[in-house]
Amino acid sequence: MKDHNKAIAVGRGVVQTEAQAVSDLVSRIDESFARAVELIFDCAGQVIVTGVGKSGIIGRKIVGTMNSTGTPAVFLHPSDAAHGDLGIVRNDDVVICISKSGATSELRALLPMFKRLGVPIISIVGKLNSTLAEESTVVLNATVPEEACPHDLAPTSSTTVALVLGDALAVALLDRRQFSQEEFARYHPGG
Repeated sequence: MKDHNKAIAVGRGVVQTEAQAVSDLVSRIDESFARAVELIFDCAGQVIVTGVGKSGIIGRKIVGTMNSTGTPAVFLHPSDAAHGDLGIVRNDDVVICISKSGATSELRALLPMFKRLGVPIISIVGKLNSTLAEESTVVLNATVPEEACPHDLAPTSSTTVALVLGDALAVALLDRRQFSQEEFARYHPGG
């Protein structure tokens, strides 16, 4: 029973830490968020989402949500981009870069390429004084006070906040497009 009580306490602590990180995010849905929505809404191309590691996994989920709610999106792995897949990016696209540190070497290497192509960069970033934030057209503040991991290392709160920001973008775009239930059903023929 002692082990059960400890597991319950740890589980509750994780949920409380992540819930607080998401709650803190509410006040950061501001003009920058509205600018990001408009950039994506006005985009004649598609949304290119990129990130490394756990941020990449969150990016793939954001792409899935955007595609199913009327915003064409594709995931671009930074390493693959450096080896030819950058060819998917066109100057009428918008890029979303996801990174807690904003200093990931793979993303930093892509920034000059995105700039050369002239695509706007929206960053979902945890460090506002990072290279990624400084090079972005719009910065979405994904700062968290701590990870739910007891060592403050494993991406937990930070990935939850990035995911919630992605969901907020997708739903704001769905609303802006007046995306209907019928259109949603068209993209979900399997139920």
